[in-house]
Amino acid sequence: MPKVTYIEAISIALRNEMRKDPNVFCIGEDIATYGGAFKVTKGFVEEFGTERIIDTPIAESAIIGASIGAAMMGMRPVAEMQFADFVSCGFNQLVNNAAKSYYRWGAKVPMVLRLPCGGGVHGGPFHSANLESWFFHTPGLKLVAPSTAYDAKGLMTSAIRDNNPVLYFEHKYLYRRPELKAEIPKDDFTVEIGKGKIIREGKDAVIITYSSMVLPSLKAAETLSKEGYEVEVLDLRSLLPFDKDLILESVKKCNKVMIVHEATKTGGIGGEISAFITENAFEYLDAPISRVTSIDTPVPFSPPLEEYFMPTEKKITEALISLAEY
Repeated sequence: MPKVTYIEAISIALRNEMRKDPNVFCIGEDIATYGGAFKVTKGFVEEFGTERIIDTPIAESAIIGASIGAAMMGMRPVAEMQFADFVSCGFNQLVNNAAKSYYRWGAKVPMVLRLPCGGGVHGGPFHSANLESWFFHTPGLKLVAPSTAYDAKGLMTSAIRDNNPVLYFEHKYLYRRPELKAEIPKDDFTVEIGKGKIIREGKDAVIITYSSMVLPSLKAAETLSKEGYEVEVLDLRSLLPFDKDLILESVKKCNKVMIVHEATKTGGIGGEISAFITENAFEYLDAPISRVTSIDTPVPFSPPLEEYFMPTEKKITEALISLAEY
């Protein structure tokens, strides 16, 4: 197969599942004739028609509410927020209805909510947020955050087939990155929700990360390797549930831990992962757990301020050096 981008992998997975299962449909703003804000569903309406590629008013609460109802009736909706930030308009339906229906009365809600997230594209404070920690605290939801084209396809396929509401965090900065173009299997495959992956082996420290921070973490690890310090990089891939066994295995091997995420620090999921490690592997730690995150402000619009706000390869490298010297 020719190499595909991260965003093409999402589109391929979605199209494949729609061809296989007539219960799968897409719903969102401008997804039909226009093909979506980022063109994930370009050409879909010509193949599947307006009954399965449904344009909606600018009303996120209606999109999420309609998806929940359809899922309860046996359909498998894939709903799109044009930007993840706007999910707040449908927050109540998501955390109170979708997340709790199976627990309360056994009603399955097999829906996927696509959430284009993240900064690095100069979108400003209303189009750049990483909001995973809002939902990380909500039992009944599943959260995934792919960092590669392979995982983007595999996790989308798994999400559509799952009988629970899955929030699919797709990072806008990764959409068309040339370094992420890759050959992905033409045949059907999935990436299991809840399973992370070691993408760089190491022994002296481990970076636990996901989504947009995988690339700069890998580059920082390569920089440290030139000094003879081998850093492992663990891509979570799934945030809820996250791969506790893999984390503990890596921590026990490497003994020093850094958690890197683009979301702001206070209340970010890095704090929960840090607490999990402290509670379950404290005796293996040779240094305090380090966190590299965005600072606690809204995302700036100014490109220089946005760069100052976000984690970068340089910031991760400097933090790794400090960790190594501890």
